[in-house]
Amino acid sequence: MFVAIAIAILAIDQIAKAVVRANLVEGRIVRFVPGLLNLTFVQNVGAAFGLFPGRQPIFIVTSCFVLFATAAYWRRAHPREWPVVIALAMVSAGAVGNLIDRVVVGQVTDFLEFAFVRFPVFNVADMAIVCGVAVLALWLLFPVQQDPTPAAAEETSSEPEVPA
Repeated sequence: MFVAIAIAILAIDQIAKAVVRANLVEGRIVRFVPGLLNLTFVQNVGAAFGLFPGRQPIFIVTSCFVLFATAAYWRRAHPREWPVVIALAMVSAGAVGNLIDRVVVGQVTDFLEFAFVRFPVFNVADMAIVCGVAVLALWLLFPVQQDPTPAAAEETSSEPEVPA
C-alpha cells in the first residue's frame, strides 16, 4: 500500500508541475475555482512558502534526511496501521516530488493558491507533506487503542472471580 500511494502522489505532483510549466505564464493568476482556488505559477527557490531563498543544497540534504529517517523507521518499526502507512507514503512522496524539482529544475514549481485568504502558493508535494505530518501528529497525540484479545481481556478483568 505504501509504494502504491507514494507513486500515485508523486505522479500527480510531477505531472501537474510539468503541465503548469508548459502552459502557464509565471506570475499570472488563473481563476480555477472562482473564490476558492487559483492557479498561479511561481518558481520557488526557497523552502516552504518561499522561506530562505537560495539555500538549495540545505533543502536537498533535508529532503534526503527525511527520506532516510522514514526508511529507517519503516525498517525498525514495520508499521501496519493504515493511517501511519498512508502518512509516511504522503511525506515520502512529497519530499521526493520537491527533491526532483530542486535537483532537475533547480527550483520548486508552485501553482496552487487559495483565493479566499492570503496564503503562499504551494503544490501537490507540499500538500502531501503537510497532510502526512498532520496525520502522524494526530496518530501520536490520540493513539487508537487496540481491542485486547479475548484471552488478554480475561486476564486483565477487574471483576473478582466467584467460586462455584
